[in-house]
Amino acid sequence: MSHPQSYEILLVPGFAEDTTDAAEPGGAIRSAVVAATGETGASGYPRYSGEGIVADIDPATRTVEALLVDGAELDYGLSVRIKEKNAAGKADSNNDH
Repeated sequence: MSHPQSYEILLVPGFAEDTTDAAEPGGAIRSAVVAATGETGASGYPRYSGEGIVADIDPATRTVEALLVDGAELDYGLSVRIKEKNAAGKADSNNDH
């Protein structure tokens, strides 16, 4: 199975039921494009890294299984959204986690 080579990670405040606004880059307090490292994380899923963010992502469900932001775990009150990046570097769709 081929895994996506990159995702856009969006860190948003709280858990928003309405994912359309929170998934837009303007609704995120931080965003980063992470690329596949070729490694498997401690969670057992492919590891992605970039712009100070390291994430283990299950490509089948697009679930973020582990996340470090600038070397630390995600702060309480923040939630993660991901968007798969297509070959042109544009985000295809979002996923709430």
